[in-house]
Amino acid sequence: MNRLGLATLACCVLLGGVAQGENWPQWRGAKHDGISADKSPPTKWTASDGVAWRLKMPGRAGATPIVWDDKIFLTSVAEDNDKLLLFCVGTDGKIRWQKQMSQGNKDARVNEGNSASPSPVTDGKHVWAFLANGVLGCYDFEGNEVWKFDVQDRYGKLIIQFGMTSSPLLDGDRLYLQLIHGEGDPKTREAKIVCLDKATGKELWKAERPSEGYAENEHSYASPTLYRDDKREFLLTHGADYIVAHDLKDGHELWRSGGLQPDKYDPTLRLVASPVCAPGLIIAPSAKGGRLIALSPEGSGDITKTPFKLWEYTPTPDVPSPLIHDGLVYLYRENGVLVVLDAKTGKKQYEQRTPGENNRASPVYADGKIYLLSRNGITTVVKAGPKYEEISQNALEEITTASPAFANGRIYIRTYEALWAIGK
Repeated sequence: MNRLGLATLACCVLLGGVAQGENWPQWRGAKHDGISADKSPPTKWTASDGVAWRLKMPGRAGATPIVWDDKIFLTSVAEDNDKLLLFCVGTDGKIRWQKQMSQGNKDARVNEGNSASPSPVTDGKHVWAFLANGVLGCYDFEGNEVWKFDVQDRYGKLIIQFGMTSSPLLDGDRLYLQLIHGEGDPKTREAKIVCLDKATGKELWKAERPSEGYAENEHSYASPTLYRDDKREFLLTHGADYIVAHDLKDGHELWRSGGLQPDKYDPTLRLVASPVCAPGLIIAPSAKGGRLIALSPEGSGDITKTPFKLWEYTPTPDVPSPLIHDGLVYLYRENGVLVVLDAKTGKKQYEQRTPGENNRASPVYADGKIYLLSRNGITTVVKAGPKYEEISQNALEEITTASPAFANGRIYIRTYEALWAIGK
């Protein structure tokens, strides 16, 4: 085992289940499902009360901050709106270090997003950050660069309208990238899935990602995720009209499902929201108020029109990813409407409007509650369950498109202006 692997193993042994239970090591948390093990997250705050600190940031970003013990990692553009930075911030609200990873930021849709939109990942010893312009780097916790390269040099030019904002996925010693993009002939486009050795950045395998999708649908902004239960495990990628399961050893395709398109093909139905999994269930959203489908993990081949498709529901969230907890599926739509479905049947339990429009953050479960962060900075906290019961509404009065991170009794919220630590 190399030095990086030994250090990571030592860290995991020392921290054990505490690190995985209380930290937030990647987008959507330790298991990539939006569920926090934290038992004491705050439920009430304002911009002046219940806030541990507020750290002004030099520029905007939509990346979710990640947390390991006393360190927070996040990306941002610099004050010049050109340089692209990786920050390490202490849980005391002070900047430990910052590194310029790249430059040449590109804003998307005015202030909707930029090249600092993908979220970093960490294993407790190193942090990996990916930028929408293709730069990928690994750093130790002191800010020293371990390796860095531009995926466009290795895998071809990224042809995608608003930048490659898919966040990387870390699992064990492997780092996965979903690069679904391209234009023109579906047989020759460059869409692929990549698995890297986290210690060196060396390619372990790459897999082609064929699709008949065309126009804007060739571009996916969703992030990969893992399905894992007692019997099976595989990588899920989402985009270009399909959700696809890949073997973890070499990336070959296990199964795929379409059924995300409406009856009349929509060439603008690019996918942004990512799938979410629970044992025996995969929820795959589409876009623009279209279909959401529920799948069994047991299929093979093309399962689009098979019993492995369990149910479907309309309308889907467009950007916020779904949440599954305790037999319920939570859909937080961009217009602020919360929809709760029975996970077995897809039957709607309730539908309730909450504050905000054009929302981007994905819902989080913690301590029997669902946290819904709207674009206008209001977090609505509701009781988890089949009936709507609002606990609080909490306003920060700043715009945000990042999802919240939960760690060690605090909630960390990245707004366009600052990083907030909510709690003691």
